[in-house]
Amino acid sequence: MNEELIGCFAASKAGHDKRTVYMIVDVNAEYVFLSDGRIKTIEHPKKKKLKHIQVIMQKDETLECKRDADQKIMNEDIKYAIKKYCRAMKEDDICQRQM
Repeated sequence: MNEELIGCFAASKAGHDKRTVYMIVDVNAEYVFLSDGRIKTIEHPKKKKLKHIQVIMQKDETLECKRDADQKIMNEDIKYAIKKYCRAMKEDDICQRQM
């Protein structure tokens, strides 16, 4: 169950980063590790409890293709995917903080 969350978008529901959109880069039993490609990079992801995020069950097609081809996903890829998602959801209250 948790492995399928990797690559999905997620919005923070609590903390100083409330309503910020991230991408889930890793999952363990109680925490998810989030990256935005800028401040929280793949190398140093943000650690949050699953109950403090809203998982958006949508993945970026470009990143999925890279993952399937075993290519390395870069911070720029995540940054671009989040930006593209927020543009598509520009009326969504979650993305207003990052526009």
